[in-house]
Amino acid sequence: MASWYLGKIRYQKEDEAGSLKTINEVYLVDAVSYTESEARLYKQIVTGASEFSVMSISRMRLADLFAFEEGEQWFKAKVIYFSVDEKSGKEKKIVNYMLVNADGIQQALDRINESMRNFLIPYETTDIVLTPILDVFPYTAEEDEQEIPANMRPLSEVKAERAEAIPE
Repeated sequence: MASWYLGKIRYQKEDEAGSLKTINEVYLVDAVSYTESEARLYKQIVTGASEFSVMSISRMRLADLFAFEEGEQWFKAKVIYFSVDEKSGKEKKIVNYMLVNADGIQQALDRINESMRNFLIPYETTDIVLTPILDVFPYTAEEDEQEIPANMRPLSEVKAERAEAIPE
């Protein structure tokens, strides 16, 4: 399950009049820790500004994220469903938050319903709120692939060389 972190950055940008304007932006990053989320923000963000700083990082509780090709804005939806507790037999209310990109609130609601059409338990979307999130950076396996520095070789090659060098 993904761990989502909300990163807020600040930088200064020169406007058309030539004066410096402070810009605040919010991004969502999938990471395993606050430290990794900050590192990924510095790696991913290209603002056109020579310097920016990460002002805050906070954890965002999300049950699911629905990303579509089209949709400029990110909406956070509160989805409630009821589950029966096996031990007591009582019905309990479960609240989940989901994020979806869309061009408007109605489209966001339609996309949540479309994404959850196979959900077997009846649910209700109670709130949909526009977020300030500009972009979402989910984890990809390609980020783990790092180039081996020129002065290092894979361990398998070194072991093979040693095995050949040892006389039998």
